[in-house]
Amino acid sequence: MQDLITPENWLDEDYVGSDDLTLDAYQDACHEFAFYPGWLVYPAMGLCGEAGEVIEAVKKAIRDDEMPLDEAYNTTKLDPEKRLQIARECGDVLFYLAMVADDIDYTLSEIAELNLEKLTDRKERGQLGGSGDYR
Repeated sequence: MQDLITPENWLDEDYVGSDDLTLDAYQDACHEFAFYPGWLVYPAMGLCGEAGEVIEAVKKAIRDDEMPLDEAYNTTKLDPEKRLQIARECGDVLFYLAMVADDIDYTLSEIAELNLEKLTDRKERGQLGGSGDYR
């Protein structure tokens, strides 16, 4: 049995690519890299900024690679470097999301569970489409 993932061992070969990196272990490891002032506002701003960088990378794939706006398009056909860039930006989103969650005293797994409960309720009521937080 492996020890919990910590900031000191998270890159050990035993953990990279394994199923041992949970959302909560990732969130705990992020503390090693969080050096911003204040609570909640800074990571919330970072979350928005990084989400913008994700869409910028996608926009460039549409423009530069002529990626079609077609649901049937196989995105694995994108240049591997562009897919990696999008993945890295998603990682930055995950970091700030982890810190926002931490600042409101939730774990990422608790937030994921809350979201699945909300989506399940909407699905059962036939309300996955539409708009509004409380549909």
